[in-house]
Amino acid sequence: MKGKQFLIPASIIVAFILQIMPMPVAIDLYRPDWLLLILCYWSMALPNRVGVGVAAICGIVIDILYGTALGVHSFAMAIPVYLVAANYQRFRNYSVVQQAVMIFVLATLYHMLVYWLQYWLTGIQFRFELLWPVVTSVFIWPWLFWLLRRYRRLLRVT
Repeated sequence: MKGKQFLIPASIIVAFILQIMPMPVAIDLYRPDWLLLILCYWSMALPNRVGVGVAAICGIVIDILYGTALGVHSFAMAIPVYLVAANYQRFRNYSVVQQAVMIFVLATLYHMLVYWLQYWLTGIQFRFELLWPVVTSVFIWPWLFWLLRRYRRLLRVT
């Protein structure tokens, strides 16, 4: 099948679109970390194809799209993806609820690293509203996991 070689890049492109799609300010506060979730799934499912390098490149693209200092999102995204890739066998054996708890920890780590690298160094005070995407990411994870797993098995992506 021709579609199987494009599933990973297509899902990452969709994640980029969902990550930067304009939304009302009141809703944008709750936007899940689509790119982080997609990269965590692929680094868990296929760690030989998606890992820290892909996360670093995607982070640089996000830095460019958001207009932040280069390397902020790259570094912050590479750390959680590294943790998933390094422990992918353990992560696979967790139930979806346990994986959602791990996504909570990884997304919190991601946001705290972005805050530390981008905001703390510039003197902006921490607000707990910055962590709403963590909560929505946890609720999105089971459905995203099911969807990506279904297409990965349907297209036999290895």
